[in-house]
Amino acid sequence: MRKRMINLLAKSTLAFALSVTPMLTYAQAPDFSQATDLGHGFEVLQDAPPQLAPIGPADLSEPIVNTLPVIDWFPGDRLGTTARDALNILQQADAQGLNPKDYQLEALLGRFAQLENRQLDSVQISALAQDLENRFIDYVLDLKNGRIKPEQVKQKFNREVWTRDQAHRFVADAIAQDGLDASLKRLMSTIPMYQSLLNVLAQYRALENHPAWATPLSGSANPGQAYKQMDVLLARLQALGDISSTEVLPANYSGEIVEAVSRFQQRHGFKGDGKLDKATIASLNVTPTQRVKQILLNIERLRWTPLTTGDRMIVVNIPEFILRAYHVNQGSIEPPLEMRVIVGRSFKTDTPLFDGQLSAIEFSPYWNIPISIARSETIPKIRANPGYLNASGMEFVLGNSVSTVASEANIQAVLSGKARIRQRPGPKNALGDIKFIFPNNQSIFLHHTPSVGLFDRSRRDLSHGCIRVEEPVELAQFVLERQTEWTRSRIENAMNGKKSSTIKVVEPVTVVLAYATVVAKNKQVYFYNDIYGQDDLLAKVLAKRRP
Repeated sequence: MRKRMINLLAKSTLAFALSVTPMLTYAQAPDFSQATDLGHGFEVLQDAPPQLAPIGPADLSEPIVNTLPVIDWFPGDRLGTTARDALNILQQADAQGLNPKDYQLEALLGRFAQLENRQLDSVQISALAQDLENRFIDYVLDLKNGRIKPEQVKQKFNREVWTRDQAHRFVADAIAQDGLDASLKRLMSTIPMYQSLLNVLAQYRALENHPAWATPLSGSANPGQAYKQMDVLLARLQALGDISSTEVLPANYSGEIVEAVSRFQQRHGFKGDGKLDKATIASLNVTPTQRVKQILLNIERLRWTPLTTGDRMIVVNIPEFILRAYHVNQGSIEPPLEMRVIVGRSFKTDTPLFDGQLSAIEFSPYWNIPISIARSETIPKIRANPGYLNASGMEFVLGNSVSTVASEANIQAVLSGKARIRQRPGPKNALGDIKFIFPNNQSIFLHHTPSVGLFDRSRRDLSHGCIRVEEPVELAQFVLERQTEWTRSRIENAMNGKKSSTIKVVEPVTVVLAYATVVAKNKQVYFYNDIYGQDDLLAKVLAKRRP
């Protein structure tokens, strides 16, 4: 009796496990020709709801086995089309920004040669089939999920992650339908900028041995001045496509070559004044090999940064100092609202990288000063000048009471956690006149600022971690577009109100704080400084991933 009960329990447990195992279906994705070159564009292939047959009592009469589709890699123990296609794809892994060595390619090639020469018996062929299947599933998972977890590089995102079983079913479905290569192309074409960066990768690999980088550039020059390495400068700009290949060498640093340097500067995060200064020379001296490594890191990020998980997205690219708000319509990204932003100070108050849901807007907001800022900045200023409190529109909040007295007792209450300092709404408020709230445990939000002149700087890592937006009214219109009662004039009136008010966003908008130092946009490639050291960190993590 006891043995029978144990058997029934085991079958019931297995049935429950099977009932929650997801089955993946694949929707038709857009062709490469339909993908846009939107900077930071990205789409995640959505998993369909589980499609499982119900398990009834009669099903428990026999043992249940969770089987996956069998892939016949070598029909009749011969080398067929499917296995050849899989091997060919692995051989071209580097064109996808992956490393063929990760998939034991040399060993597979040797055993394939033995198979063609009929040097393997049936047991060895079966083992080869299993190894090929495992390595190819590794490859598919690397493409779909990325090679590392974002948490390993201090990035926390909500995203769809495939299991090995899902990857196995994808491979089996691809073989049964229109082939591995076509299915993989459709899978990756859901990332609009992905193919653009692959093209850029190929272009910079072709430049790796270019003679234009044989001699480093040095010195400096302003427009109209002489420059001793004009020939090297011209050759390098021609190789990079910033100036025509037919341009003749000028007598001095002037004319079209200045315009070409300006274009180069704009593509590398500078203002574009055309001056050959120290920073511009340093950027010109970055070799194609170094750029290849940078491009590879950014291709890896594209695989796991969830940039089209909602139908409306707000994406901030930290190194670019740009915010884009856009709609996702049937897999394609519609033209975005784009604006400059100010982000957290490099290596001091970095803006954390994560995603969330923008669910509320506060007009004429209070700024509740974080205790870390109060301790390091606000309280020292108050102690040095008691009048600073009122001059800055600040006050102490103790429970339900408010005090504008800059006393040591109030200061100690803040330091002990019994009170806080806040800044009242108004023209001096550090948050400006609007605050966009997406709840998180790091006190990060989007807001305006009274210091609008800072947006004109080329490098804008200037905040305590929150993101200051250049065009708050336009962003509010985007967020509230489905709450039609919130017209532009009503938004502006609320921003100029004397009292703080908060409204709920009926349909929250997904916000992603992302990191890309290479962006393909406007049919050009742009490189940005690794201001938070994320490229270096990702390179180190990837280097440790596999022997």
